Amino acid sequence: MEYKEAISSEIFTIISKASEQLQMKSYVIGGFVRDFILKRGTAKDIDVVAVGSGIKLALKVSELLPNKPKVQVFKTYGTAMLRYRDIEIEFVGARKESYTEESRNPEVTEGTLKDDQNRRDFTINAMALSLNENNFGELLDPFNGIEDLQNKTIKTPLNPDITYSDDPLRMMRAIRFASQLNFEIEENSLLAISSSSERLQIITRERVVNELNKILSSTKPSTGFLLLEQTGLLLQILPELIALKGVEEVEGQKHKDNFYHTLEVVDNIAKNTDDVWLRWAALLHDIGKAPTKKFSKKVGWTFHGHEFVGSKMVYKLFKRLKMPLNNKMKFVQKMVLLSSRPIVLASEVTDAAIRRLVFDTGDDINSLMTLCEADITTKNPKKFKRYHENFDVVRSKIKEVEARDKVRNFQPPITGEEIMKVFNLKPCREIGQIKEAIKEAILDGEIPNEHDASYNFMIKKGLSLGLKQD
Repeated sequence: MEYKEAISSEIFTIISKASEQLQMKSYVIGGFVRDFILKRGTAKDIDVVAVGSGIKLALKVSELLPNKPKVQVFKTYGTAMLRYRDIEIEFVGARKESYTEESRNPEVTEGTLKDDQNRRDFTINAMALSLNENNFGELLDPFNGIEDLQNKTIKTPLNPDITYSDDPLRMMRAIRFASQLNFEIEENSLLAISSSSERLQIITRERVVNELNKILSSTKPSTGFLLLEQTGLLLQILPELIALKGVEEVEGQKHKDNFYHTLEVVDNIAKNTDDVWLRWAALLHDIGKAPTKKFSKKVGWTFHGHEFVGSKMVYKLFKRLKMPLNNKMKFVQKMVLLSSRPIVLASEVTDAAIRRLVFDTGDDINSLMTLCEADITTKNPKKFKRYHENFDVVRSKIKEVEARDKVRNFQPPITGEEIMKVFNLKPCREIGQIKEAIKEAILDGEIPNEHDASYNFMIKKGLSLGLKQD
């Protein structure tokens, strides 16, 4: 079978020419071939296998290109990379690999194309297109990956127990591809992931999180998270989510299964945002419910303070997974902390409550509303409609209050220096008390967010604290 149209770009002709000049064979392999057959759009990265030195081939290709792009060489791995227009092309020599139990980093020796295809993770990633003159564009598919593409199946080329044990990151990749492509993992492969799941411990947290982010970024993330849970991988990565699983019943009263609810919320939010950090917030918004769950005879099951507890747990979780402890984490924390506020607001929308919400949320108010709308998972159509209508009222009120009171990220109109000057003060506690009182008065709607009204309020507050005007 030929796929010449897949490699009609001039870059492939140049790679073919470079291979011929070096008297070595070369092939484009992996994701580029898979995605072309699946019609998933133009690839931004291409993997080329050379039967020989991938570094030499990259340097020769650069020589033949008009602008002679710089070649990045990675001698340790025997690979090289160059950029052609907006595409990254990685060159590697065909190789055999052997693994030890303690590491996913293999011992590498030179090999044939077949050796290289044998070491690939999945049949759908082992397909290669020839860049050689005698069979240019021919598909080389020793494991029938084309059939697995048609059947939407994730399968390993060799024994799955060996494939996953050799490189446990492949377990995450299998689930990620199933989630991204909406494929099923072949039964033996799925069993092998479950039996090898503890091997994930030898993988760096950064690589695990990279795959998690790709699962979270897929169209329906729950596909991946259900597979992670089913195979025992999720317990190792995010035990906080597993703790939400299950329903308890006391005196005939049950609570909902917060694990499956969480996955519904993540799927809901995936329809409305590509922001992976907002998707993380959806994934973690209820993690505080497991440690705060209590049963009361009067009111049934409660989760008091779960938002506050959950926001604290976000920091520990990010730190454990070696995720960035920066503004991205703070954003997730803020979303988790405030995740119930608009829901409570929706039942009674007051200007004061809206002002406080806008002030506390700042520029992230729209993200918070998107999260809260995704949190509506009721199957009762009347309730679903009512909740969404209430949120429409909240959104409208936010616009109205924001336009009128301008409280988003506001600072009180009176500065500390002005308070010091009016009351002839040096730095002291009373200055902070007056500034806080002005802020609270504005948020409560007691005074408008204006200088003159704030000044008059400052005088009254200062006098009540026993201060004297200068």
